[in-house]
Amino acid sequence: MTSTSSLIPTLPGRSYTDPEIFADEQAKIFESLWFCAVRAQDLPKPGAFRTVQVGRESVIVVRGRDERLRAFLNVCRHRGARLCVEQAGQAGRTIRCAYHAWAYDLDGRLAAAPNLAKMPDIDRAEYGLVPVHLREWLGYAWVCLAAEPPSFEETVTYAAIERLGDPEAIDRYRVDELALGRRIVYTVKANWKLLVENFMECYHCATIHPELTAVLPEFAGGYAAQYYVGHGAAFAERAQGFTVDGGPGFDRLPGVAQEQDRRYFAITVKPQVFVNLVPDHVILHRMYPMAVDRTVVECDWLYHPDVVASGADLSRSVELFHRVNEQDFDACERTQPGMSSRAYREGGVLVPSEHHIGLFHQWVNLRLRG
Repeated sequence: MTSTSSLIPTLPGRSYTDPEIFADEQAKIFESLWFCAVRAQDLPKPGAFRTVQVGRESVIVVRGRDERLRAFLNVCRHRGARLCVEQAGQAGRTIRCAYHAWAYDLDGRLAAAPNLAKMPDIDRAEYGLVPVHLREWLGYAWVCLAAEPPSFEETVTYAAIERLGDPEAIDRYRVDELALGRRIVYTVKANWKLLVENFMECYHCATIHPELTAVLPEFAGGYAAQYYVGHGAAFAERAQGFTVDGGPGFDRLPGVAQEQDRRYFAITVKPQVFVNLVPDHVILHRMYPMAVDRTVVECDWLYHPDVVASGADLSRSVELFHRVNEQDFDACERTQPGMSSRAYREGGVLVPSEHHIGLFHQWVNLRLRG
């Protein structure tokens, strides 16, 4: 019989079901830290915009006439109407409110409004859109709603260094230069923390991921790639590529080092990004926690631009992690109801191969305590 001394407790069940706790997480985690919002290539020309939910706020990310990306709260300064109701679109020279026709330049400044000429005392900068901090990394725009955002280097880019053990390791994939090959959007009826916990461990891999463990056989032993600093799971000898049937993939990305070849590396960038690195492509998940029991996930498969431009068949490459996603999200949805059970009132336990999830739980508790 296994000694309970090898087990450590999880968060209690209400951490995954209580709307008040979720509201606290929205304020102290998603609205206070850097949040991966959109892929820069999704906004190819001036006026292209996308709206994203960050905590309780709707945020507009738009490309300006100077080609720069900027982010603003999606709220008209006049009477508070939502400016952009579409998830994505193309603005003209201004972003115009459909309620009273206040219009804003792409840099956020108030450009026009009915009778504005008769109100010369209005400061067009002061009554412009409320800006949101924005940084670009890995080809994505990351936003932060905090008045004084935390260090991007210490809270975002350091996650890759901490995981891979090499400051230059992720740079070799040149993720910002890759092209979008496929995007699949999933709606998962589960709390966002269940998705993070699931991604961080592989105790479940032998049970629900037959295709993945066929390509990465060490995962069948229950230890995830993130269990060891710098460790990348080796491909099976028979696997020619990171594909659903182990067949050939594409040429190794030009910058990837020999020691990174035929290996899979996974990175969790708290609070809502998963990065998966394989020799010929990169898979990046962005989570959007929408409710205490609902999380939207956008998953991008990124390839060398020549591969995408050639019209190459990506299906076997995409299908492997698409199946992994569906298997994982099904498991999370089957777990969510148990979080409300009296059996889980005090939480569950983590076995030794999951103990690093305990560090994630500590991080959540520290954030909520402020």
